[in-house]
Amino acid sequence: MTEQFVEEEGRTTEEALERALNKIGAEREHVRITVLDEGKKTLFGLISKPARVRVSLKEDPASTPEGILKVLLDEMGIKSDIHTRATDGNIYLTVNTPSAGLLIGRRGRTLNAIQHIINCIVNRSSLVKRRVIVDAEQYRERREEILTNLAHKLATKVKSTGQEVVVEPMNPQDRRIIHLALQDDKDVTTFSRGEGSFRSVVITLKESAAG
Repeated sequence: MTEQFVEEEGRTTEEALERALNKIGAEREHVRITVLDEGKKTLFGLISKPARVRVSLKEDPASTPEGILKVLLDEMGIKSDIHTRATDGNIYLTVNTPSAGLLIGRRGRTLNAIQHIINCIVNRSSLVKRRVIVDAEQYRERREEILTNLAHKLATKVKSTGQEVVVEPMNPQDRRIIHLALQDDKDVTTFSRGEGSFRSVVITLKESAAG
C-alpha cells in the first residue's frame, strides 16, 4: 500500500517536525517520525544546512481499503476472505465468499456500489489518491469479456447498416470498456451521451461523426 508522508525542513529538527505536522494535519501520536538530516550549523551558530524530517501517518487497520470492505461485508452478513494486492498504483481487493451472488448483485450493481463507497472513504482525506477495485469470482474479468464482445458485435451492426447504435445506460467503468474495445477500429468511433445514470455509449461511423 502507498505510504502517506510529507517531508519538511527547518532550522532545527523540532521546527521541521512542527511544519510537517501542520502540513499533514496530524498530532505526534498519530505519525511515524524519521529524521532525514539533523542539519548543520557554523561556528557562529549560522545555519549552513537545514534539518529535514519525514512524517508518515500511522494507519488504523480498520481504515485501510481491506478493513473498510471487511466492515461493510460484516454488516451485510457476508462471510468473506479478502486478498489485497497493489499494481500500478491501484489497490485490488479480491473477495472469496460463499455469498458471491449477493455481493455482486444484478449486473454487478452491488459490487460497484461497494467499490464506490470504499473509494470515497479512502480518498476523502488521503494525501495520495488511490483507485480501489473490488472483485469476486473474477466478475470484473468476465464482465470485460462480455462487454468487449458486445462492442465488436454492435460495431459490425453499425458498419452494415450505417446507423449509429446507442448502448444501454452503463456505469463509467463499463462505458470505459466499450470505448477501449473500439478505440483502434478504423471505421467506427464512440462517445458518451446523456447525464448521470442515463449516460450511454454511442457507436457511429467515423465519417458520420466527422460530418
